[in-house]
Amino acid sequence: MSSLVQSVDWLAIAPPTLAAVVGLVVLVADLFIGEEKKAVLGWVSVAGLAASALLLLPLLDGDRATFCLTGDAHTCSYTADRFTLVIQFLVLGGALLAALLSVTALKDANKDLPEGEFWFLLLSSAAGAALLPASRDLATLIVALEVASLPAFALVGIKRGDKKSSEAALKFFLSSVTATAVSLMGVSFVYATTGTLYLTQIADKIQHVDGQFHTLAQAGVVLTLVGFAFKTAAVPFHFWVPDTYVGAPLPVAAYLSVVGKAVGFSGLILVTVVALPSYANVWGPALAALAALTMTVGNVGALRQQATRAYSAVRLLAWSSVGQAGYLLVPIASAAYSKDAGKAVGSTVAYALMYAVVNLGAFAVAALVARTSPLNRISDYRGLYAKSPLSALMLGFFLLCLAGLPPGIIGLFAKVTVFSAAVDAGLGWLAVVMAVNVVIALFYYLQWTTLLFRAPEGEPEKHRVPAPLTAAIALTAVLGIALSGAPQLVLRFSATGLF
Repeated sequence: MSSLVQSVDWLAIAPPTLAAVVGLVVLVADLFIGEEKKAVLGWVSVAGLAASALLLLPLLDGDRATFCLTGDAHTCSYTADRFTLVIQFLVLGGALLAALLSVTALKDANKDLPEGEFWFLLLSSAAGAALLPASRDLATLIVALEVASLPAFALVGIKRGDKKSSEAALKFFLSSVTATAVSLMGVSFVYATTGTLYLTQIADKIQHVDGQFHTLAQAGVVLTLVGFAFKTAAVPFHFWVPDTYVGAPLPVAAYLSVVGKAVGFSGLILVTVVALPSYANVWGPALAALAALTMTVGNVGALRQQATRAYSAVRLLAWSSVGQAGYLLVPIASAAYSKDAGKAVGSTVAYALMYAVVNLGAFAVAALVARTSPLNRISDYRGLYAKSPLSALMLGFFLLCLAGLPPGIIGLFAKVTVFSAAVDAGLGWLAVVMAVNVVIALFYYLQWTTLLFRAPEGEPEKHRVPAPLTAAIALTAVLGIALSGAPQLVLRFSATGLF
């Protein structure tokens, strides 16, 4: 008689597990550490995230899987393949940079932010986000999605006595819970028609659904995608983004802009390309329409930001992130029409890596400016070059990368990769929409960039840059410059391994 007990590959699950364990250690340690030593918790969290990322290295030698069915070693709940490792690297690296920004933010907050709870929530969310790309059944996917999301609600509303923060958290929570409920209904429809939750089994069984259940299966496919579309901030599930980014502490906004998107896109890729390739005629047109809508609404929203309005810099980055989500959706939609779906999905992963590096860099400089200009208006960046030349040069480089202009070669390379994915799939109309949106985005990115080098109003004050902020800006700058020198490395690194 075969054993019903599943074996566990501890090395395969080590990265998300370590992040979760360090989170629990920090929460317990917070009870015994005096107020004057709370800063230690931050550095323990940074070290924990760095160690979690390093644990990805031993997994590079080949695919691993665990929590497999006892009668079928090829049907597993957790798989550490190339796709998983790239997304986990993006998630843990993004969380590490957000943690570096948070060290300074918590110190500046002067005990207005509870440190122990903050680090526990950040590490818990990072653990859930790292679990999601490895998930290969719908139950684990939804659980990972919620483990990544629930701590994020609390992080957004963690500012004590701040009405803006509380309102942002409530909007984020209510809209996210609604999207999750719709997704769960979709999952139940898919399970009802296939009798399984494993992605590879769904891919096989959903092709042979009885005619009377065909409509139910189609409804399940569409509803399942809603929760992941919300996480990617795709239109019309984007309305929470600007207020949430403004109300949250700036490092949390940076974290959501990168890690939240990585969670949403990896979930979308797994559900569509792995579990439901036979329903490409349903999700392909839906994602193509979502991509066109999302990039257009996001870029027009960013274009409308007034330079003198309070928090306009953060709002512009928020709307810009919605526009960037539209570009990220293009290759996933293209996978429905492409003969090589793996190559199309690789374009999304490559673009996500570029976006993560430069967007976190832009948020790092925004966090620096916010220390002397708390309202963080775009007009506050006027003459930044006179106050902090390196910071201004780095922000200009990050904005040019996001715009896809030299010297930000990596941004141009990523956009061309996404554009070619649409053209190769025969989605010429979507490529045209993307080209128009790239031109719209050029205007507001260049407008902000030129402001950095204009003469400052009044006597410029030199910015003092704390060490953690310096480290975050330097890391993102070095990565961005290195990838601009060898952009082909991104595409080679982001080969998905899903096929």
